[in-house]
Amino acid sequence: MAESGLTSGTRPGAENLLFLTDDQLRRGIEAMFFAYRGFTADPDRILAEKSYGRAHHRALHFIHRSPATTVNNLLDILGVTKQSLNRVLRTLIDDGLVESKVGQKDRRERHLFLTDAGRDLERVLSEAQRKRMRAAYREAGPEAVAGFQQVLQQIMDPRLREHFEQLKDAP
Repeated sequence: MAESGLTSGTRPGAENLLFLTDDQLRRGIEAMFFAYRGFTADPDRILAEKSYGRAHHRALHFIHRSPATTVNNLLDILGVTKQSLNRVLRTLIDDGLVESKVGQKDRRERHLFLTDAGRDLERVLSEAQRKRMRAAYREAGPEAVAGFQQVLQQIMDPRLREHFEQLKDAP
């Protein structure tokens, strides 16, 4: 830990406690910004070829992860306005990537599904990100991966952490 400039408490049997300076926190924030740019770079290139943006990618991702999800659930996960999501969904539906079906129990609900073409595009986008994550995880090692996951979950708002936990068991 000395290499990173972090100081930690080392009581036997207790978790290490980190005491970070503002400079160290700022460095972590900057690392997240640059990591996010790297994480989205490959999908952004693929999306640009189709005149899509990151909102389209997020919609495809979460519809893939939760087939038959409702528009309201997707709104909650993405945290966008209904108008914004409707624009994205309209494009994806018109382009044959997403299907919207009326709910059988509640006909006011619309359930969303990826078409074969939607699954293909989602797979290409996700594979680019999985490749980058796989390489980073392999390089960092299992302890770093576990720590990274813990940090990310603590950054999440509690309500969004619930969505994240629900997705854990999805195929």
